[in-house]
Amino acid sequence: MNFRRPRNDEAGINLTPLIDVVFLLLIFFMVSTTFDQHADIQLQLPSADREAVPTERAWVDILVDATGQYFVDGRELVNRRPETLERAVEQALAGRPGDPVLIRADANATHQSVVTALDVVGRLGVTAVSIATIGRTPDAD
Repeated sequence: MNFRRPRNDEAGINLTPLIDVVFLLLIFFMVSTTFDQHADIQLQLPSADREAVPTERAWVDILVDATGQYFVDGRELVNRRPETLERAVEQALAGRPGDPVLIRADANATHQSVVTALDVVGRLGVTAVSIATIGRTPDAD
């Protein structure tokens, strides 16, 4: 005779692996989140008592206006051809070979005009090239 009662094991879900996965995800997101701490620092920048002494510009300035016309160090070029721009930049760099080149382009200038200026500067072997921009105000669109 069998006096033991049949055992009815209740079906259950083991939550241990689920808790492990949730815990690992929590750690991952905590570690990978970047915190913006520089916003907590308030700085008051110093002011100068004297005005800056004007010095000779230490770079060659290429300006591209909205129509694609080039200006090198404030002088307008006679046409928009790359050869003309190359000669003008080469003449500007003749007396100062180590100076960098600053390209300032109008926001409405064509992309091709800026790329042409960059190509000309690259062909002349200038490695220090900067493109000037201005910051956008939040309400300006």
